[in-house]
Amino acid sequence: MDLFTKYYSEWKGGRKNTNEFYKTIPRFYYRLPAEDEVLLQKLREESRAVFLQRKSRELLDNEELQNLWFLLDKHQTPPMIGEEAMINYENFLKVGEKAGPKCKQFFTAKVFAKLLHTDSYGRISIMQFFNYVMRKVWLHQTRIGLSLYDVAGQGYLRESDLENYILELIPTLPQLDGLEKSFYSFYVCTAVRKFFFFLDPLRTGKIKIQDILACSFLDDLLELRDEELSKESQETNWFSAPSALRVYGQYLNLDKDHNGMLSKEELSRYGTATMTNVFLDRVFQECLTYDGEMDYKTYLDFVLALENRKEPAALQYIFKLLDIENKGYLNVFSLNYFFRAIQELMKIHGQDPVSFQDVKDEIFDMVKPKDPLKISLQDLINSNQGDTVTTILIDLNGFWTYENREALVANDNENSADLDDT
Repeated sequence: MDLFTKYYSEWKGGRKNTNEFYKTIPRFYYRLPAEDEVLLQKLREESRAVFLQRKSRELLDNEELQNLWFLLDKHQTPPMIGEEAMINYENFLKVGEKAGPKCKQFFTAKVFAKLLHTDSYGRISIMQFFNYVMRKVWLHQTRIGLSLYDVAGQGYLRESDLENYILELIPTLPQLDGLEKSFYSFYVCTAVRKFFFFLDPLRTGKIKIQDILACSFLDDLLELRDEELSKESQETNWFSAPSALRVYGQYLNLDKDHNGMLSKEELSRYGTATMTNVFLDRVFQECLTYDGEMDYKTYLDFVLALENRKEPAALQYIFKLLDIENKGYLNVFSLNYFFRAIQELMKIHGQDPVSFQDVKDEIFDMVKPKDPLKISLQDLINSNQGDTVTTILIDLNGFWTYENREALVANDNENSADLDDT
């Protein structure tokens, strides 16, 4: 052992690394402070706050944006296209030199080429460029704003972080002025749930700030700053006061025993009250419940799934319920299991049941799965028919609408013709 140790030490010590770069590898991993390391945690929080303040100061303020617009307008290149002012590359660079160091990142050949379309003089629209700059500044401002709520400092928000962000955002949104403070907690829950339902499909309990910025939900939320937002826009915006009150109102109406939770029987009255018991059984088997009853947060997931059946996240939610054998695909047995309940409801309502064989063939024809005997979630998404297929299997009213689609279209056309005649 002594000899081995001696020779091994000599051999190891005698090896020389020819690559000098290995001696200068910079440190790339920094351990996060533990919960009991209070001083290190405080130091980290303060350093992050200073960093975010510095980044915020690097952004263009309103005065600088106005100055940029003045310079662009002054250096426009004739002729105008209609009422749209244009600028060529030479003048573009001149503006970049005069606009100051903060604007330097926007005045590059890459940005100019990105905005260059079909102008015969090789110019770009001043308005398009200015909107591009505004959008970039807004994204950075929003990212910094969201990062202030990133308690862990890891580039993601937990549910409680996003709740705090939206709660403090409410007073800045004029369209929410009418909300009573007692409703704030329900509004925040309703708003946050949409982010987590669509951006956290694996249910990890956290969302990347990058994903929040990349999706359109934040745009929808901040649209509520517009004091003159139309009624139609409010009705289609999940984050608007009318929409939040509608969803919460539906929940209260379903809660017949007023215990703040929904039983399977209470949920069965949702929508047109024609969902099958088999499907509702699966909802309560798979979703989080408390003593067999559903709370508001779980109800929101249910509503988001059924109201957005074309979206992959919604299809994933419903697919999990349809996949009774937990095999990762739907086969003939699964389809028959759910459609049998539709047939039974048809009998109860005095309708002649439709043959399962015909419906099964139609579903497979619509989806065109890779495996002719199995339908995967990806098959449903790729087919763009996922909403129709799921509706056929879980809702009698949805199936009836699908089955009579040609008659309904013909009826709509006749009504339109009658209106035209009048």
